Amino acid sequence: MWLIVNPGLLDEQQHPVPEGHTTIGRTDENTVRVLHMSLSRKHARLEREGDRIVLVDLGSKNGTLVNGVRVDRFSLHDGDSFQCGDVTFKLVATPGAFEPTHVQALKTRFSPLSMEELLELNRAPGSASALRVKPDREADVRSSEKLRVLLKVSQMLSSPGPIDGLLERVLRLVFQILEVDRVAILLVDPTTGTLRPRVARLSTGELPSGSFYSQHVVEYVRHHSVAALFGDAREDPRLDGANSVMLQSIRSAMCVPLKPQDEVLGVLYVDNLAQANRFTEEDLEFLTAFGNQAAIALENSMLSQRLAEEAVLRNAYLRFFPPAVIKKLQSERRAQLGIVETEVTVLFSDISGFTSLSSTLHPRQVVDLLNEYFPTMVDIVFRYEGTLEKYIGDALMAVWGAPFSQPEDADRALRAAVEMQRSLADLNARWRAEGKPELKIHVGLNTGRVAAGNIGSEQYLQYATIGDATNVASRICDATPPGEIRVSEATFARIQERAWPLTQLPPVQVKGKQEPLTLYRVEWRNDPTR
Repeated sequence: MWLIVNPGLLDEQQHPVPEGHTTIGRTDENTVRVLHMSLSRKHARLEREGDRIVLVDLGSKNGTLVNGVRVDRFSLHDGDSFQCGDVTFKLVATPGAFEPTHVQALKTRFSPLSMEELLELNRAPGSASALRVKPDREADVRSSEKLRVLLKVSQMLSSPGPIDGLLERVLRLVFQILEVDRVAILLVDPTTGTLRPRVARLSTGELPSGSFYSQHVVEYVRHHSVAALFGDAREDPRLDGANSVMLQSIRSAMCVPLKPQDEVLGVLYVDNLAQANRFTEEDLEFLTAFGNQAAIALENSMLSQRLAEEAVLRNAYLRFFPPAVIKKLQSERRAQLGIVETEVTVLFSDISGFTSLSSTLHPRQVVDLLNEYFPTMVDIVFRYEGTLEKYIGDALMAVWGAPFSQPEDADRALRAAVEMQRSLADLNARWRAEGKPELKIHVGLNTGRVAAGNIGSEQYLQYATIGDATNVASRICDATPPGEIRVSEATFARIQERAWPLTQLPPVQVKGKQEPLTLYRVEWRNDPTR
């Protein structure tokens, strides 16, 4: 009987199962050693007596599973599969029967090797894992098999998914292809422009206790945008002054940029602690090709994630912002909409006598009325590039000046207020003809400084402006009679285009303010252009 480790994968291994006990685990003391972080040091045991084989769990942390069910003891037969942690095993009577096609193809052209030796693709004469190929076709065969392995790698990296999952797959593949002690993938932080580690692992499958890579090496590769081989890191003049090389006991290291096109997304770093000149130029060439495959997959994953985030944000933005503002937000990637202090012109619009009107109508009639009224008002806000902040019952609040300010924000707000009154007059004419009740609104505007941004949770977009200017706009709206528009003195001072007469009114006392306010009535019906 034979035990197949990771059947069908690049690192597939075959081990005979003799009479007696065969142990499976992560350390050298086991009969079958598998370097995977999900396995315990001593994970499981196969007890063979003739054709009878029993699988025994040795108190492992992540368990031994058959058909997805955790077991302590289980009798196995030819063709049965089981899992130790996240690693799959298969019991077969004939070792070659379950080999994947790419492994069978390799064996027709190479002398028997372990997959770890085969995939390393080393030509160095002193390398323990040098490929043993037929001399007359050595160059062609080696090139062919490199392409074959890279094709397999490309297929394994092509499946969509989160970036962290992709990076973990890349990391595992490096350990399968090359004999290295440590691997790290660092990506460029788009905010700071610095390299930050995203995944790192030791050959034992364990997480490192800290950063083990040479900062000098990764920065050299990133800034020069070239693959680099440091055969003897301690003697390499490029690493003069790199104390981390000595501190981290680095003997040989390779590092390649993750660069799908012109931009370096990050670097892939590997090293060996035991032997100087462990890596060859051919290793570097192969790691570079592998890094190119990984970079393309990473770029696709990043693009997919960015498109998904933008779709979510766009749906959220549609509630608040006009299309021109949404486009600008996305182009500047202002996903967080952090809190900023800015000057805005705030518009409050309220339906006059709505409470008493609602008491005379059926609830469904009220909803139908509002569903005709609000979309018309919101279209006007967006047409004049305002931000719709919220509905408050039958009231509407909009602002100009956040998230982006323009010199004519007060003028835009005023033009929107006038357009609201005119559009309501058109709605009323239609409702009157249909026998429906008519509405009147009163609108108040004020200008002042506020704190503007996403208020509350990062997972829920609730754009808002907070400040006294908002409260005053609401009070002005309350003090405005039906069918009128009134603006504060601050808004009056910022209006550049006097398209309508503005009549100064006697000071008015409003709730929450000790001093009376000077307001101006907009004579919007006296428009000579209409």
